Amino acid sequence: MSTPVQKLFDLSGQTALVTGGSRGLGLQIAEALGEAGAKIFLTSRKAADLEEAAAHLQARGIDARWVAADMSQPAEVERVASEALQRLGDIDILVNNAGATWGAPAEDYPLEAWDKVMNLNIRSIFLMSQQVGKRSMIPRKRGRIINIASIAGLSGSGDVEFIAYGTSKGAVVNFTRTLAGEWGEHGITVNALAPGFFPSKMTKGTIERFGADRMAQAAPLRRIGDDDDLKGAALLFASAAGKHITGQILAVDGGVSAVHHGG
Repeated sequence: MSTPVQKLFDLSGQTALVTGGSRGLGLQIAEALGEAGAKIFLTSRKAADLEEAAAHLQARGIDARWVAADMSQPAEVERVASEALQRLGDIDILVNNAGATWGAPAEDYPLEAWDKVMNLNIRSIFLMSQQVGKRSMIPRKRGRIINIASIAGLSGSGDVEFIAYGTSKGAVVNFTRTLAGEWGEHGITVNALAPGFFPSKMTKGTIERFGADRMAQAAPLRRIGDDDDLKGAALLFASAAGKHITGQILAVDGGVSAVHHGG
């Protein structure tokens, strides 16, 4: 007996934890999951940003709560998982979106910058997935993990100097595949979105340096991402519509990765 398609995408009664959820891509994804019916728990470093984000979601009729924490600290990751589980009961959907970048030429790249980027962009994803998997998903034999990679994790870049960022996002890609292979038997899907350029606080410098128009021209669709472009893909991975999809990396980039390195 097949299920009506609207029901496949319905997240009513489900819960989602979104890291780095107070603005940009994290908030866009939280919006999509919340509008599909999920209760949302946001975390990022700044309480003021989170308060604003939660108010924005609540104004759209979404049940949203938050806790401020630094995902690069293992104890903080554990605290967020505990608070989320306490307040949501269980976590059905985990969106690992918290991330940072740091620009410097590889030959002069500071070790402290390398550690900062790697600890937030990949170590925290491992730790958060481990916490949520062990404490909520594996025991219930169900769960959806969505990692935010980047097209910077699919190929190198000649003109953007972000050696740690590119490396960390490449790690997110294979972390996603490896965990999908291991946790499939527990009914957990693990997928990644690989966004191209979206206007955000993190990409502001790059967009100012190269110009939005020039960056749009690099994409077959001749545009950069907007406030809606990740929503459908995130909902697919989070919902019953994507229950047979795991270990996949979906570029949402206007076609940039397809033409720059054979897809």
